[in-house]
Amino acid sequence: MTVRVSFADLRSVTRSVTLDAPVSATTSHAEIAVELLRRVPAQHPDEKTISLLAISVSHLERDFDVQLELPLGLDDEERRPGTESGMARWMADRAVDAIRDRFGWEAVGYGSVALGLSRSLPDAFRELAEKER
Repeated sequence: MTVRVSFADLRSVTRSVTLDAPVSATTSHAEIAVELLRRVPAQHPDEKTISLLAISVSHLERDFDVQLELPLGLDDEERRPGTESGMARWMADRAVDAIRDRFGWEAVGYGSVALGLSRSLPDAFRELAEKER
């Protein structure tokens, strides 16, 4: 995943991360993008205006085998696909997909977004990712 930020003077900063295993859960993608994005202002405190924010995901795989993982207390364990939490996130995404397939895109969404409690845009990530389907 790569995050690119351009400032008012058109200078750009890029931050990226390569994950150990494929991640398909929307919330995991959103968390990773936010983590990368938060590094930029911390490293460029004098910049006040952002003129461009680009988030990209590469090396996508249609199908992959999930290797089950033991709970070892790793920092990224929550989003690792083979953990209990990772599988729960994946299953939640599949349930949302099934509902949207049957009743349309607007049939289900994130409660925190609908209630204005969240500034993240997980649905926007999904919509962009699903453009190629």
